Amino acid sequence: MAQAALQRMHSLTPLSLHQAATAWWQTRVRAIVVTVIDIKGSTPRGLGTRMLVSEQGLHGTVGGGHLEWQAIDLARHALAESHNALPSAWDKTFPLGPTLGQCCGGVVTLRFAPLDDTLLAAWPAPTPRLHVELHGAGHVGQAIVRLLADLDCTVRWIDTRDDVSALPGLPSAQMLATLPPHIAWLPSDCPEAEVADAPLGACHLVLTHRHDLDLRIIEAVLRRGDAAMAGLIGSQTKRARFLHRLAEKGLSAEQLSHLICPIGLPGIDGKEPAVIAIATVAQLLQQQS
Repeated sequence: MAQAALQRMHSLTPLSLHQAATAWWQTRVRAIVVTVIDIKGSTPRGLGTRMLVSEQGLHGTVGGGHLEWQAIDLARHALAESHNALPSAWDKTFPLGPTLGQCCGGVVTLRFAPLDDTLLAAWPAPTPRLHVELHGAGHVGQAIVRLLADLDCTVRWIDTRDDVSALPGLPSAQMLATLPPHIAWLPSDCPEAEVADAPLGACHLVLTHRHDLDLRIIEAVLRRGDAAMAGLIGSQTKRARFLHRLAEKGLSAEQLSHLICPIGLPGIDGKEPAVIAIATVAQLLQQQS
């Protein structure tokens, strides 16, 4: 179930969709790319949204519901009727009203085009909306990764504990094996040194299993000075203690002002890992807006 969930989530990102399309074409899987090419009024997805449909496979979504079901059905009928050839491209307009069982009130035009070299060459490579340096692979770190698996981002997931099979609470070998391509697992003996290799303007989340390690990592992040977010898990008490210790280490008031601790959007209460993860990922997206 966990493996299926990760595979399903990673298939919904534009980056993973592009990668799936490339892999399908390289292995000569016959498929239709369904693209939103025109919208009027209120619609479930925006222009350029894509879905990849083969006779048995599916990646992505153009909005769900009856619109998507009809689109999948039309694509698969075209593939079946064309036998071993590729069907010609066509467009179809869908009013999102009672006939589709949807009340958006808008109109969507979809283009159905065969997956081939020409389409792939014209398909713009997706640009990630953010990069996350995630320090910590405990319960909260794993919950954050499950959410990031379905977002347009790149992630380095860093932890000092690389023997996941021997330590309870760490991600299973199965979870690591099924991480989507945009999330890289990086065991490191010196995670604070990894801060130097982060891309410019990264979002740093520090939530390791040791406060001394948290301190070393967040110090490196604040000294570097270009983080889009310098987030540290903890309480107001931990924040006060860390600010005091970092000031003793010579960090300026301006550097310390970038520390976000506790992490997570204010007003979302709860200490369960999933709650913290939701609040934190929402805060990441807010930082990028």
